[in-house]
Amino acid sequence: MEEKKFEDLMKELEASVKKLENGDVDLDSSIEIYSEAMKIAKVCGDKLTKATDAVNKILMDNGSLEDFKVEE
Repeated sequence: MEEKKFEDLMKELEASVKKLENGDVDLDSSIEIYSEAMKIAKVCGDKLTKATDAVNKILMDNGSLEDFKVEE
């Protein structure tokens, strides 16, 4: 199964929110939509954490990755 892009997941999440806000969905469907939205939100959160970690690393002269530290 191909991993979805962050932007695609956000579109799915927005669509779920719109369905729930519309109020035309029965309770069982609302619970299902909400549960799926929470799973998508977790995946998005994990992707953001990975991206943040990647940005906080810099490639050092010797080729190793180290935590980025701001020197004052």
